[in-house]
Amino acid sequence: MLDIGFLELMLIGIVALLVLGPERLPKAARTAGMWIGKIKRTVSGMQREISAQLEAEELRQKLNEQQKKLDDSLKKAKQDVESIADAPSANSSTSAAAKQATEQRVSNASARLDEALQMVREDTEATDLHKADVKEADLKKADVKKDSNHQ
Repeated sequence: MLDIGFLELMLIGIVALLVLGPERLPKAARTAGMWIGKIKRTVSGMQREISAQLEAEELRQKLNEQQKKLDDSLKKAKQDVESIADAPSANSSTSAAAKQATEQRVSNASARLDEALQMVREDTEATDLHKADVKEADLKKADVKKDSNHQ
């Protein structure tokens, strides 16, 4: 903030004493202190709001990234399932190798779906934990603010 040393403060105090006099100086000091306190509270409130907005934007970006990853995984799984469905229907003349290849594609599609679902679960848990941490921090700030207002 401001780089004001002891000598500067003493000089300001002496000038204020000469200008205001000993009767009005305590009242003026109290008024100045109240204004400085209001300014500090306003600035800290703005900082909290800005940091909350930044956190919210960061969360939105993370959610968008996870949504894109999930969409990609689901597209791949859908393509695998469609390729299995488009494959010639299995009949008695189908060779064992073709059946094995089809089973392999089915297991790959199933694995991709499982990965996508696991990503959704992990993202949901991480988001829930972050929301809980933010709420806890907000409650602590509110408690500190209440304590400071009561003093």
